[in-house]
Amino acid sequence: MAAAPDEAVKQFSALMELLEEPLKTTFENVHQGYPRGTLVRFLKAREWNVPKAHKMLMDFLNWRIQNGIDSVLAKPIVPSDLYRAIRDTLLVGLTGYSKQGQPVYAFGVGLSTLDKASAHYYVQSHIQMNEYRDRVVLPAASMMFGKQINTCLKVMDMTGLKLSALNQIKMLSTITAIDDLNYPEKTETYYIVNAPYVFSACWKVVKPLLQERTKKKINVLHGSGRDELLKVMDYESLPHFCKQEGSGSSNDLSDGVDCYSYDHPFHQQLYNYIKRQALNQNFVGPIKQGSLHVDVPSPDLEEAKIRETIESELHNLRGAKGLSQTFSRIKVEGP
Repeated sequence: MAAAPDEAVKQFSALMELLEEPLKTTFENVHQGYPRGTLVRFLKAREWNVPKAHKMLMDFLNWRIQNGIDSVLAKPIVPSDLYRAIRDTLLVGLTGYSKQGQPVYAFGVGLSTLDKASAHYYVQSHIQMNEYRDRVVLPAASMMFGKQINTCLKVMDMTGLKLSALNQIKMLSTITAIDDLNYPEKTETYYIVNAPYVFSACWKVVKPLLQERTKKKINVLHGSGRDELLKVMDYESLPHFCKQEGSGSSNDLSDGVDCYSYDHPFHQQLYNYIKRQALNQNFVGPIKQGSLHVDVPSPDLEEAKIRETIESELHNLRGAKGLSQTFSRIKVEGP
């Protein structure tokens, strides 16, 4: 049963005071001196139900211990050419900050091919991005804007999204499960831009399945969304695919290096940070190659239902559009 927010936080705090090692240290690594903020995030994710939020957080802390997440930022993906290939095929970058101080991340959903490395490397890179956000980017933003900043904004570019490119659905579902169950309530708003018919058709059937809290976070914008986004961020913080009117283009690099690129300052800072952390941990000899194998949590019932609905809608589109036989082999599955 859901409790009033203040009472829920009080009850949750009392439970967390009972933590023993190594859970206690891991929890400290997560909240970085702000335990209330972490407790509130997990409570929101479980509709202020203290037992459910407590279970979710305990599962998360055990996941961190079992998979060595506390030290993931000391495990660089090497050689650098492999990391460059991952950046070229899992398109994500930091473009600036909102007017309220939240970091703005751009995601090239439609053009991410996820085909230049094993799934383990993509999962490792995504977790490292999350951890770097929580340990470095958000604290830096808090200092820059003089207030506590715990969330980010995400601009999701659907340019290039096609049915024939949805073979990556399992990988994207894996990433979503990691975020939903282990990094809840870290994104304040998702802005969807350049949405083609494929996305619109799926969104129409998925939206009714979402919790009201989740629906309020997703804002599907017209075209590149430039005018709407300029209400919450300055022009300099707009992703490159939003800097022109009408339909955007992920190939518009007129302002310099693509924010997705390995050569972008954000990715250079992130990669160099990880390499420094590896050296600081006194690793002996050269940094070893090989991906970090992380156990991926199973999706909850709501997410499983959404996947099932997307699968059904895609098959309906296949029948309506007479799509190629290659799509018949696409299966929307859990990780």
